Amino acid sequence: MIQRTIAAYLGLCLLLSATVVQAQGLFSPAIKVNDSVITYFEIDQRIRFMQFINRLGDLETQAREDLIDDRLRAQAAAELGITVTPEQLQAGMEEFASRANLKADEAIALMAQAQIDVQTYTDFVRNGLLWRGVVQSRFAGRVQISESEIDAALGSGGQAGLRVLLSEIVIPMNQQNAAQVQDLANRISNLKSAAAFEDAAKRFSAAGTRANGGRMQWLPINNLPPAIQPVVLEMRPGEISEPIPLGQAMAVLMMRGIDEMPVPVPRYSAIEYAILRIAGGRSDAALASAADIRARVDTCDDLYAINKGGPDEALTVTAEQPSAIPRAISLELAKLDRHEVSTALTSQDGSQLYFLMLCGRTAALNDDVSRDEVLNALRNRRLSSYSEGYLEQLRSEAVIVQQ
Repeated sequence: MIQRTIAAYLGLCLLLSATVVQAQGLFSPAIKVNDSVITYFEIDQRIRFMQFINRLGDLETQAREDLIDDRLRAQAAAELGITVTPEQLQAGMEEFASRANLKADEAIALMAQAQIDVQTYTDFVRNGLLWRGVVQSRFAGRVQISESEIDAALGSGGQAGLRVLLSEIVIPMNQQNAAQVQDLANRISNLKSAAAFEDAAKRFSAAGTRANGGRMQWLPINNLPPAIQPVVLEMRPGEISEPIPLGQAMAVLMMRGIDEMPVPVPRYSAIEYAILRIAGGRSDAALASAADIRARVDTCDDLYAINKGGPDEALTVTAEQPSAIPRAISLELAKLDRHEVSTALTSQDGSQLYFLMLCGRTAALNDDVSRDEVLNALRNRRLSSYSEGYLEQLRSEAVIVQQ
């Protein structure tokens, strides 16, 4: 699938930005970062590379900013004597290519078709490895995660739990549009700014949050579908997830913030919810009917009266383990408090609007939880904070001149 996506966009990779094309010469200086020069050729190559991996947005601006950051990272590594061995570079190139189910040599061959020099690929990977070494060298010793911090993040022992601030894009998917949705989700997952993500949410998302750019409210991590929690725990603020299959839709999430909650948060052994199916899908008539029902009900029990005289299968009230709930429904339930309603979902064929109500959550007493997942998330979050702060410091101290 991803290989087909890459092939489909090879044509785009042959385009240069107008600014780069009009430059006096591809190998003349475009940016100076301290004593290092970035040429128009490097900007052109980075734009092609970004197109190759399906980034959206203002690619020339992103290319310039990324290359400035790369120079600062490389200079910081040189000062610390950090280098990358050929074996480490090859492993890094293989790891990056594997994200598209490719080998490194296969990725290089495809890039060659898009007129991307292999040095552009190796520089991109090398600078990432150098920066990882810088962050580890400077800050790893400061990151000591205590058992009490893990307990707090897990919400065990009467301590606080984690909450997350996410943005979402949810794209309906069926057998007819599965390939197109996968391609679009891949491109969205490669976005690099909150503004670009919010624009994509307004254009493509079917979730109720689309009007405000996909922004969700703070959610306890335990409210999210169990299969999504490890993905979210590994994300850093500003990071965008890989596409997440939801069954009847594809989701992409962006992490806007992660924090400890001031009160204990339980894990749940069961979630009870009701679905009243309204004919007409997302038609104006069906949405108006849902709005009328919402004004007339206070609890899940009230839905039995609403459905009186209708087909029994139109209303289901179910109590299930969180892991057994379909992901699309589970993600909507995560946003709801008891007796709140969502009308963001439809049936697989789109013919029925789901009036989804959360009836209640049953707390689990002694669920086994992976401490390693939380430990890694806390460590990565702290290292990410140090990394971002140090890069900002390097930028503020650098002499950067753009042509």
